[in-house]
Parts: sequence; structure tokens; C-alpha cells
Amino acid sequence: MKTLVIAEHDNGALKPETSKTINAASKLGFDIDVLIAGLNVGAMSEQVASIEGVTTVLTADNALYQHQLAENMAELILAIADNYTHIVASATTTGKNFMPRVAALLDVAQVSEIIEVIDSDTFKRPIYAGNAIATVKSLDSKKVITVRASSFDLQNQQSPASINALDTLSDTQLSDFVSIEQTESERPELTAAEVVISGGRGMQNGENFTLLNGIADKLGAAIGASRAAVDAGFVPNDMQVGQTGKIVAPNLYIAVGISGAIQHLAGMKDSKVIVAINKDPDAPIFQVADYGLVADLFEVLPQLENAL
Repeated sequence: MKTLVIAEHDNGALKPETSKTINAASKLGFDIDVLIAGLNVGAMSEQVASIEGVTTVLTADNALYQHQLAENMAELILAIADNYTHIVASATTTGKNFMPRVAALLDVAQVSEIIEVIDSDTFKRPIYAGNAIATVKSLDSKKVITVRASSFDLQNQQSPASINALDTLSDTQLSDFVSIEQTESERPELTAAEVVISGGRGMQNGENFTLLNGIADKLGAAIGASRAAVDAGFVPNDMQVGQTGKIVAPNLYIAVGISGAIQHLAGMKDSKVIVAINKDPDAPIFQVADYGLVADLFEVLPQLENAL
């Protein structure tokens, strides 16, 4: 019995979700092979080979996989799936794109967004926007699993494992990459940041989000937003934290002007320390916050920046 983990990357940098997903896969108790598909993945494959628990790194280095389109990725995984009892990927935008297709083509039920491995068949996963934890047991002979990486730690390093190149090419010609639009920032990526500061509807408009910049720069933080702020057009969608956005679990999460709707809490309540700033003392966010400050954010933010 062996486990296949699909590496998470952006054709240039290996994402920390890869190491955390390998941590989850190691709890299954089987040898782990890691598939890294993309273009010019040589350097990243060496990084993967040094992650503790990896037995073999499989590379699919071809322009067909540059954008990890679901159709081509699914066919690539299916081509080697017979060698594995468990196929595991991060529950990210990329993983959520191709893994359901893999499960459907294998005619098995996907086990989604696991947060704990009990044994090789049994897992825990959040339901009802994280308000309940379900223990699920899969009876399928082949398990297709996505992992909520924020629930697992980074793996240690090891002596490099072997790296093998796959000669399988899967061009289904069912889809073509058109373009990608995302916010360019020198700050850490939301899901990988140690510190996150997020603004909500209380910021009132997009221009006021600049009040978070100075604090974020001093703390080395990523900047996020609630769904309400995104829906109001204050900031782009890729800054959204929550059930319908990004799931984060930083060491420090600062919620500014965020009331604390259930769907937002589902995306950040696993943070190690939560600080809430809101002028409404009855805001639900204070129920999950370790530290709460009832105050006008427009007065507090400049003071906080000056104090850092």
C-alpha cells in the first residue's frame, strides 16, 4: 500500500501546503510518493525530495501541466493511480479543481478537507461551516482525499529521496488556459502567512484598507478581508478569508471591523491567537477572540501602527 501526494506550487515556488499535506499523508502509515507536475519543476522537485517522509518524487515536466488544468492533471494522475491506495492533495484552489474529477473517474467518493487522520480509512473533517466535526470512514478500496493544510504542521527535512521523471503525457484537449488575474503583492501569501490582518465592512471603503498597510508591513503580515468587504467592492476576491474564500491558521490573526459571521469564522478560527477590534461590543467575533478591543478602528489603527 502506497500514498500519492500531489505537490502544490505556482511554477516557481513550492508552497508550504505541500509539506503540510505530506505531514497528513505520513499519518496514513504508508510509503509516500510525491507527484509534481508543471513546467521547469527541477528545482522544486529537489525541495520536495528533502521533505521528511517522501520516498520518491515523480516529475511531469511539460508545458501541458504549466497551469495544472483539471482535465490534464486528472488524466496524469489516473495513469499512475493503480500503484496507490491513497491519493492526497491540498484543499486549495488547484486541488479542489482536479481532485473531484479524479474521484469521479475512479468512481469513488472523495473525502474532502480532512483535518485529522485517525487511521488509513477514517478521518475527521469540518461540516456546517466548521461548527461541527464529522468522523467519516471510507469503504472505497482507493481513497481520494483533500487536506485542509492549515490543520497540519510543516514536515522536517531528510536526506534527498530519489527523483524519477514520468514519460506520461496527457493532453485531453478539453480545455485551454486563457489568463489569470490576481493581486500582486510583496507581502506573504494569505494561506502561508504567520500573521494576518483582515478588514471588514467596518472599514467603510477600499481606500481605508490602506490603514492596514503600515501595521502589516511592521508585522510582516498578509492582508485579508471578510466576504462583506469583498462583496461591497472594497478589495479583490482573492483577499477573502472564510468558508467561500481562503482558510488561514496563522500564529496571529487581527480582525478589524469584522462582525464575525459564521462563514468568516470558518476560515480563521483555527488561528493560534485572535485579536478583534470592533466598536460593537456584541459583535460575534469577540466570542472567538483571545483579545478584544471595543473601539473605533479609525482611532485605534494609527495608534497601533505608531506603537509597533
